[in-house]
Amino acid sequence: MAAKPETIPDDIRKMAFEEALAALEQIVGKLESGEVSLEESIDIYTRGTYLKRHCQEKLKDAQARIEKITISDSGEPTGTEPFGEE
Repeated sequence: MAAKPETIPDDIRKMAFEEALAALEQIVGKLESGEVSLEESIDIYTRGTYLKRHCQEKLKDAQARIEKITISDSGEPTGTEPFGEE
């Protein structure tokens, strides 16, 4: 059962960022080694694209949740605001 190109497979979607990144690093290592068949290269490359997209989504979600603590001129915390806003 092949996944649609735009759909990240469930087993990858369930991975934590660190787990997905480690799996992606293993795929890159295999591809760089040149010791896999063409068919396997295509399969693991495809899986790598899903892992990359999953990692990007995880990072985007984390960035959206990061808040920056705002400080008054006297040095007291005054609240928070979304990261990246001045």
